[in-house]
Amino acid sequence: MEYKKLHPQGSEFSRIIAGVWRWKDTSRQQIQSLIDSALDAGITTFDHADIYGDYSCEEKFGEALKGNTSMRTNMQLVTKCGIKLLSAKHPQHHIKHYDTSKQHIVYSVEQSLKNLGTDYLDLLLLHRPDPLLNPEEVAEAFSLLKQNGKVLYFGVSNFSSAQFEMLQSYVHAPLVTNQVELSLFRHEALFDGVGDVLMKHRVSPMAWSPLGGGKFFTASGQDESTQTRLEQLAEKYTCSVSQLLIAWLLHHPSGIFPIVGTTNPERIRESAASTKVRLTRQDWFAMLKIATGHDVA
Repeated sequence: MEYKKLHPQGSEFSRIIAGVWRWKDTSRQQIQSLIDSALDAGITTFDHADIYGDYSCEEKFGEALKGNTSMRTNMQLVTKCGIKLLSAKHPQHHIKHYDTSKQHIVYSVEQSLKNLGTDYLDLLLLHRPDPLLNPEEVAEAFSLLKQNGKVLYFGVSNFSSAQFEMLQSYVHAPLVTNQVELSLFRHEALFDGVGDVLMKHRVSPMAWSPLGGGKFFTASGQDESTQTRLEQLAEKYTCSVSQLLIAWLLHHPSGIFPIVGTTNPERIRESAASTKVRLTRQDWFAMLKIATGHDVA
């Protein structure tokens, strides 16, 4: 496994990140198995959000950690806040909405710390850009949480390049990542300026849905020609198509961190081995052509 900093002033994270958004219906024993499989494969970073699993995944993960508190020292915990869902757990929510107020950010962190059974978060992200976001309040919240040792680093998720630049201009510490949808099949962030702005700030993106939401692996999402060509290329590199798709992201000079969401321990181990696949430049562009159907201009 490779370990790398998201930002020169940040700490190291595993290059492949385990995403827990699909862990809602897993038992404590299954969650423990998934954590163990990730750590055994060298994946030490886990991506959460307060809303995952109808506000349940953080707590279930924390219950697993209580059985072995020493695991916390060997992992990095990432979580997100800012979305408020309609949920029986929050009857005061009458509509799905965003809340990036100072009060809610601080409250959300306190709840995440309680749920996860830890006294600090390695990284906190604002989950979505909020049209009512007050950057001065966000900066105050981030500063307070860092001063109190409750959050080590901060970033954003799903922000445009302009939104990232705007918030960074208010926040004193560097925003160390922007977690965006990014895959061979959804590669807009590499061409619309989002990735360029991150590289300008020496920031590495996190990529959610790095396999394109699994569309390639389902009967309804398969294109026979695309499937055949990717399988042929995977055979050339002696790897699976999943590993090939992750390797495509890893090849990018921005230092992308793919987030792999699965409840299959074998898939976790398989994704960890993606760091060993080294694509040539021409094969990287060949994969882009497979996805777009045409050569670059």
